[in-house]
Amino acid sequence: MNDQQPHDAPAIGLDDLCVATLRGLAIDAIQKANSGHPGMPLGMADAAYVLWTRYLKFDASEPNWPDRDRFVLSAGHGSTLLYGLLHLCGYPLTLDDIRQFRQWGSHTPGHPEVGDTVGVETTTGPLGQGFANAVGMAIAEGRLRAEFGNVLVDHRTWAIAGDGCLMEGVACEAASLAGHLGLGHLNVLYDDNQITIDGGTDLSFSEDVGGRFRALGWHVVAVDGHDRAAVAEALEAAIAETGRPSLIACRTTIGYGSPNLAGTSKTHGSPLGEVEAALTKQAYGLDPQASFAVPAAVYAHMNAGGDGRTAVRLAWAERMESELGHRLSRRLGFDLEAAVASIQWPAQAAGTGLATRKASERVIQAVAAAVPALLGGSADLEGSNGSRIASSGHMQRGDLGQRNIHFGVREHAMASICNGLALHGGQLPFCATFLVFHDYMRPAVRLAALMGIQTIFVYTHDSIFLGEDGPTHQPIETLMALRTVPNLVTLRPADLAETAAAWRIALVRVGGPTALSLTRHDLPEIERDPEVGCDAFAGVAKGGYILREAGSALKLVLVATGSEVHLALDARAVLESHGIGTRVVSMPSCELFDVQSREYRRKVLPAGAAKLSIEAGSTRGWERYVGQDGACIGIDRFGASAPAEVLAEQFGFTVDNVVTQARALVG
Repeated sequence: MNDQQPHDAPAIGLDDLCVATLRGLAIDAIQKANSGHPGMPLGMADAAYVLWTRYLKFDASEPNWPDRDRFVLSAGHGSTLLYGLLHLCGYPLTLDDIRQFRQWGSHTPGHPEVGDTVGVETTTGPLGQGFANAVGMAIAEGRLRAEFGNVLVDHRTWAIAGDGCLMEGVACEAASLAGHLGLGHLNVLYDDNQITIDGGTDLSFSEDVGGRFRALGWHVVAVDGHDRAAVAEALEAAIAETGRPSLIACRTTIGYGSPNLAGTSKTHGSPLGEVEAALTKQAYGLDPQASFAVPAAVYAHMNAGGDGRTAVRLAWAERMESELGHRLSRRLGFDLEAAVASIQWPAQAAGTGLATRKASERVIQAVAAAVPALLGGSADLEGSNGSRIASSGHMQRGDLGQRNIHFGVREHAMASICNGLALHGGQLPFCATFLVFHDYMRPAVRLAALMGIQTIFVYTHDSIFLGEDGPTHQPIETLMALRTVPNLVTLRPADLAETAAAWRIALVRVGGPTALSLTRHDLPEIERDPEVGCDAFAGVAKGGYILREAGSALKLVLVATGSEVHLALDARAVLESHGIGTRVVSMPSCELFDVQSREYRRKVLPAGAAKLSIEAGSTRGWERYVGQDGACIGIDRFGASAPAEVLAEQFGFTVDNVVTQARALVG
């Protein structure tokens, strides 16, 4: 977007001028902010320019066109390169926006953030995450192409990744799955500058990256990243390679053009300084005294293909209307509310036993029948997690149209790939593993919440009651850790009815991710009291609700989640027989309860009654609900290897212990 008076062009070639201008904008933005990472934008400007001007399919006038190529800057510290490209190619990002780099409320944050900047496809900062997101986007494109054909779905996913990205395990996990699936529409440009923050990569990184990716099933080509003709030839080869993902290793010089700092780690994460910035611009043939200068010829050249790009998009829109019309439109932006309203939720007779992981499996089948966008998989625990969509097969090389994904033992990449699926659009992804392995997924879950995307995380075997596997597999602190993540809703249902209600929330909650915490062991279906006036769907939607009212004057409230709700119900029966009026509150989601009105929260947890929380996990956090005079039954140490019933006895999850502590509370 040209929002300033045009500058006269220096006497250098047009391509050189465009690349120099890209570099100049990066230098100026970082210098003005006195913060940022100039090295990567200066080093990768040549390759990025070739990609964006000759090969990337997009239309700046319609940034969210479904059949656009996706571009992911996995090396997100180089964000000024992306901001410069977006600005020069006509996206609604102004020079004033670039001047406000890294400032409060700007559209140019330090690392790219989806939603803050039009044209940014994913939030990248933690290295390797963008790489894995790109794999998810490529899977999404492959699935849609298999379903609707390449006349309507035929785009690529491009990414720029650096040495740091490829050192991270999440990128290697994701690359392994991408090679296994043969994602031929995935192309990664590797900024092979051999520099990290601490110095040369040879301090800790001496592997043959190309050899590793070849072993993972990738097509690999190495080029001089500053030779634009060679880069173009490599991109052509990547496009022609339809049966494998491609890694284009671009040997570059970090801080390219800086007379005194190029090739050193000093350019990675610090401004060049006024003197060096001027010298570097002069080396490019730019006016060293001009800041944020964009010659008119650069705008004209970088936007020259705009009309053609719009024509490609409009031709696509005509094909869509004539071939699949309404269905494809809904598929790419499906009406979830209508789909969820049509679901026939499974039911269970009161008193019969069913683990909530098995309840979730039943719900998934019902959801899959109504929501064709649903897809997902497990980290090698499909049977244990109950995560398979029975009506579909599994994705494999050459068959990406299926709805189940074998992620293998790759929890971190699984979560990040699912984020990529959600970001791409047209998909509603879920992924599953044991709750204790959330620790392997934590960075991706956090980013899903930060981006506000609809990824569903299914966690099973959610407490010590998985038994003999012992403390390595028994989550103690994990539920509370999940509850501390902003914009993540965590639900721990107590039976099939609450599990269906939890899934319904996950399906209609489009502004952020949802985590489901499910049991390994069977739980009886709860018989709900119609006099209480709150069914499972309405109650779970409020986060916490009165499940069983006191039979006499209220003296005590038992607050429980998941499997411990049943313990609370059993203890209530004993307490009531002792003349202690006891209410049971099911609290499947603290986050949803906390946003209810003050009046509702006080009604459920009234000030005049003693309160006792029961959850097979950390007690930290429950003091918010039980108050200073209340008590908590939980676990603030690691578990142990023993049968579930022995663990219940040893850790105090028995009716006798609940009754004893309750009676002490009420005197």
